Amino acid sequence: MAKAFDLYQHVTDSIIASIESGTPAWRKPWTGDKGGAPFPLRSNGEPYSGINVLMLWLAADAKGYRSPFWFTYRQAQEAGGQVRKGETCATVVKYGTFEREDEATGEDRRIPYLKSYSVFNAEQIEGLAAEYYGTPAEAARDLGTEADPALDAFFAATGAEIRTSDDPRAYYDPAADHIHMPPIATFRDAAGYYGTLAHEACLLSPS
Repeated sequence: MAKAFDLYQHVTDSIIASIESGTPAWRKPWTGDKGGAPFPLRSNGEPYSGINVLMLWLAADAKGYRSPFWFTYRQAQEAGGQVRKGETCATVVKYGTFEREDEATGEDRRIPYLKSYSVFNAEQIEGLAAEYYGTPAEAARDLGTEADPALDAFFAATGAEIRTSDDPRAYYDPAADHIHMPPIATFRDAAGYYGTLAHEACLLSPS
C-alpha cells in the first residue's frame, strides 16, 4: 500500500529546508538573487490560496523561479508546452468535501478530504507562450558596505571556512563543511552581513 501523503510533515520539512538553506527570501538583507518568489498563480491566472501559497513560495525560492505560473503536467501539454526531462515537481493540495449516506441514520454526511497533486513552474516547461515566463533576476549591487575587522576576527577564530563569491546566496554546505557568503559590499548594512553569517555558523558541524 502506498504511504499516505502527510501534508503537515511536508510543509514542516519545506519550511525547515528553507531556513537551513540560508536567510529566508522575505528577510534577505543583500542585493542580487538567484531568482524570486512571486505570488503563485494557476495556469489560468487564478491565484492559489491557503497553504498552497506558502508551499509554492518555498519551492520557487529554493529553485530561483521568477515566473508565478504553475501547471500540472497535463495543463502544460494543453498549453502547447512540455515539461523538461528530469524536472522535479512541487506539491499542492486540494481540500474539499463529499456527501455520503450515514448507514446508521440514513442521513447524508459531509466527509472532508485532502488530495495532493503535482505541479511544475513555467520555467520548467518548454514551448509556453512568452507571457508565462518570469523576469530576469535582480543583479547584485555594490552598496559600499565595509567589513568590521573585529567581527571578521571573531568569525575567523571559530575556525569556520568562509568562502565568498559572486553567487548571490548565503548557505552552509554540510558536505564540504564550509559557509558561502555573497560579498559584504552587496549587503545593505554590516549588521545584515554578520547576522546572516552568524546564522550560517550555527549550522556548522561540530569539530
